[in-house]
This record gives sequence, C-alpha cells and structure tokens, in this order.
Amino acid sequence: MCQDGQGTPTGGDIARYFGNADRPSQQETLGQVVIEILREGKSLNRTTLCARLLFHLDAADSPEQEKHYHELIRLLFMRGAS
Repeated sequence: MCQDGQGTPTGGDIARYFGNADRPSQQETLGQVVIEILREGKSLNRTTLCARLLFHLDAADSPEQEKHYHELIRLLFMRGAS
C-alpha cells in the first residue's frame, strides 16, 4: 500500500528503481577513489583526486558512467570547494 499520495508504482517505475540500484552514489565512488589513492601511498589532494577521476572517466564503459564521473569532476571545481 502506498501512503505517499503517488498511487501504485507502475512496472516502469519499479524497473527504473532497480536499474539505478546497481549504480554507486557519488559518496561511494569518491570513497572508492580515495581508498585507491591512499592504498598506493600517494598524497590525497585535489590534483590526485582529479587525475584518478579522469582515469576512471576514460575507462567508463557507458554514458551513465561518463556522466557520473563528469559530475564528480565538476564538483571538485565548484566555487567554494577546498
């Protein structure tokens, strides 16, 4: 029973939900990238983080992954980020 006022979800709604469930969140991706950098014994800074994200962007195998990495790289360069 749905109580959010949206009614019963359609098959398409359910498929979209589970289709997105296997994609990592931005926080999960950044955490994985940070762990990669630290395990290699490198300093963690904006430059190494950006370089690693660009590496993953280059290796992306779908438009969704590319979009995900583009967004993370954009976040690194937003005004006020330090």
